[in-house]
Amino acid sequence: MVEMTERTGCVVIGGGPAGVVTGLLLARAGVEVTVLEKHADFLRDFRGDTVHPSTLTLLDELGLGEKFDALPHSELSSAGFPQENGEVMKLADFTRLKVPHPYIAMVPQWDFLDLLAESARKEPTFVQRMETECTGLVREQGRVVGVTYRTAAGETGEIRSDLVIAADGRWSVARREAGLVPREYDCPFDVWWFRLTRAEGDVDGVLLPKMRDRRFAVPLPRPGFFQVAYLGPKGDDLRQQGIEAFRENVARICPEFAGRVHELQTMDDVKFLDVRLNLLRRWHVDGLLCIGDAAHAMSPIGGVGINLAVQDAVAAATLLAEPLRRGRVSPADLAKVRSRRLLPTLLVQGLQRLLHRTVVRQVMAGKRNGPPAPMIKLFARFPRLSYVPARLLGLGLRPEHAPAYARRPMEPVRR
Repeated sequence: MVEMTERTGCVVIGGGPAGVVTGLLLARAGVEVTVLEKHADFLRDFRGDTVHPSTLTLLDELGLGEKFDALPHSELSSAGFPQENGEVMKLADFTRLKVPHPYIAMVPQWDFLDLLAESARKEPTFVQRMETECTGLVREQGRVVGVTYRTAAGETGEIRSDLVIAADGRWSVARREAGLVPREYDCPFDVWWFRLTRAEGDVDGVLLPKMRDRRFAVPLPRPGFFQVAYLGPKGDDLRQQGIEAFRENVARICPEFAGRVHELQTMDDVKFLDVRLNLLRRWHVDGLLCIGDAAHAMSPIGGVGINLAVQDAVAAATLLAEPLRRGRVSPADLAKVRSRRLLPTLLVQGLQRLLHRTVVRQVMAGKRNGPPAPMIKLFARFPRLSYVPARLLGLGLRPEHAPAYARRPMEPVRR
């Protein structure tokens, strides 16, 4: 075991979308930044794979739009609820947004992260440390001044820095070590993720949740397969029921998959997500800032987690690049990030909580097989209302844009 002490301008904990975007932007500002990622690579399935219009615009501004567009992906132009008469109530119509990319791109998160990390590594002040796990915080006189870490090889050490940014997700080690405790909101379900193959004639380009007989599923059309979210009551362990019962539930809620559920060989083919919806009252302590899921875990409803995390990252880099260049980041500087991002976060979480209460919980209780009738009538009478959820989910209240120092000409795709 080797003890090491290092020094950098900013340590970012977590190599997910929030962490890598923060590292990329700060490095383009000339700040020395080190991103710690505990895994060896980004190849983990059933992570957030939805990239919304706000993030697609950001990629264009960073010069990465064409490279992203070359990645294998599918596009969702709208989301709604199928009705018993066969019609679809469009809840969110992204084509109504006046943006360059009026759709949600479904792309494997590892491809998205590889693209961002590849660009960041071109910056001389960017360092990415894989297989390096943050184990705690270093404090001096009540201020966070760095982190301790352990590598997969068993080496340990410290990295001292002017700022630590916690982008290490809903179970953030740094948040816990800092004594920051989020407020938990009621969430009536957990998610069980799995894949099934696509067939000719399957729906494409539209997100259509399925609701029937206390069951709820969301098939996400991807190139060559469906990524399916099966929503189960909070705390129920569907593994105990076995794969046969799970197949039967899937076939009942999605009859079109009845001939494909045999592709699920065992419950090992089904991945569990403990859904959380929470929010930190305060996102920082002196020397440490939480962003993304570390500050506000999101429900998978709307697939907004990646995009709010990226928006936090852009806001943090925009507001903190200059203090970091000066070598001193004050608590007041950190508080500005929360002030800027709080209302957009609250509005999206408010929409998610409304859908939890009026749709998901009612379906699981057997009270209805879709949205409330007044909601259906309202959107049927005023179809332009589908702009409002599309705006909240696709762009947010205050979409962040790349700061001038981080913008680059569009990088061509090498064929």
